[in-house]
This record gives sequence, C-alpha cells and structure tokens, in this order.
Amino acid sequence: MTTGEPGGSAAESERAERPEGLERPEGPGAPAAVKSAVRTVLLLEHFAARPGLHSLADIQHDLSLPKSSLYMLLRTLVNLGWVETDATGTRYGIGVRALLVGSSYIDGDEVVAAARPTLDRFSDDTTETIHLARMDGTSVVYLATRQSQHYLRPFTRVGRRLPVHSTALGKALLATHSDEEVRALLPRRLEAVTEHTITDRERLVEELAMVREQGYAVDREENTLGLCCFGVAVPYRTPARDAVSCSVPVARLTADHEQRIKAALFEARDRLSVATRRM
Repeated sequence: MTTGEPGGSAAESERAERPEGLERPEGPGAPAAVKSAVRTVLLLEHFAARPGLHSLADIQHDLSLPKSSLYMLLRTLVNLGWVETDATGTRYGIGVRALLVGSSYIDGDEVVAAARPTLDRFSDDTTETIHLARMDGTSVVYLATRQSQHYLRPFTRVGRRLPVHSTALGKALLATHSDEEVRALLPRRLEAVTEHTITDRERLVEELAMVREQGYAVDREENTLGLCCFGVAVPYRTPARDAVSCSVPVARLTADHEQRIKAALFEARDRLSVATRRM
C-alpha cells in the first residue's frame, strides 16, 4: 500500500485535492484551508455523485488521495455514520447521516416552505411534473418536486443535480446574469447530455437573449430524450438563484397543452414573487 503523497509540488497536490467551490480563502486574515476537512467534503461529494458501493482502490483512483490517509478517513466516517460498508467491510458508500443533513437543508429553507402552496396549485393546473430548483455553480439542484398525475412521467427526486446549460430551469437562471457572467461561468464547449443539447457557449448566449425577451426558458429534449421542460426564474434576488419548471413528455405535449403550461408557469412565477418578496 502506497503511503506517500502523489508526485508534484505541494501546491499542485492541494489543487488536485480541492473540489469545485472549495477554493482557498484570500485576503488578509483569511483562514487557510484545513486539508482533512477538504478531503472529507471531497469524499462525501464523490459518493453523492456516484451511488452504490465502491472499493478503496477505485475511490483512490478517482480522487488521487494517498491510500493510507484515505483508508483512515473512510474508517472514521464509517464509525460516525457518514459512510457505510458492505458485509466484507471493503466497499464504501454514502451513509444515512448525509440524508439527515440534506433533509435539514430542505426543511429549513424559507423559499421551499413559502413555495409549497404555489407548487401544489401549479401541479393541479397542469397535471404535470413540477420542480423548484436552485443554481449551484454550473448545476441546478432540485429542492422540491410534485409528481405528474399521469402514468407516463419523468423520474424525479429532491437533490437531483443537472447541468445548468441543458435544462429549462438552468437557462432561466442563466438569463438573469449578464452575457459576460455566463461566459465566465461556462466553458466554450458544453457537455452534450443528449443529441439536442446546446454545446456551443455562444449559441447558448444567443438563446438566453430570447429567454429574457419572452420571459421563460424551454428545453426540448436537451436534458432527457422524450421530455420537454418550461422554466422561469423566481425574481426575489438579482441575479436569481431559484427557478420553477414544468416537465411534460413530448408525446403528451399538444399546442393547446403547451399554452396552458406557459400560462400556469407565469401565474406560478407571480405567486412565488409575492410569497418570497421579503426574502
């Protein structure tokens, strides 16, 4: 078992271990990053993005952490309930305590609480799947969902993370940023989630201008084949961080149904604007 640090300078090693969003604080008096804390968050986020159980070797390969340190960290988190193992004790995955923390975030969020009546009405008005999501870096994360009343419906769950550029939710939120901010946030070439995904950043910037003009965003099978979504930002902040959307299978999307969804979407936005006015 290798016990030494990976090759390269200390700075390079630290950058390799640092997950997106966990940048070293800068400025006078800024605290230095605590390596063990950064590694713990990196490990838990790794598990969150990859459901199931994983071997020590696979985890070490993905994270490029020293195996000895990684093993001790895993055993500590197992003892604390943040990580679970299989019967052999050699494969690891996310533990139940992570669910408790995630649930507490949703339960304590003022926007989610304020949005519940509106989401219920939006669901009744459209009979389709409804989402409330929050922008997090280059992703959107579901905060609340209302399931479709139809047998044919998309898979949804609270906590699901999707690319910001391939979703109506994400495009509605990006449209509240300037073009320069969007260019700074996203790479020139974007991931192709489906064959319909916009993969050119400048083409996306052009579409965001249309989103601002019409007041809503659409993804037509850009994130999930067979699914069309309509989304609007909730304007209690500028730029917005939350958005609401309606997802409907293409097979059920007639012209009349699309118009009803858009009307209900704008009504939901207006209700949420009132409900979140003081936030």
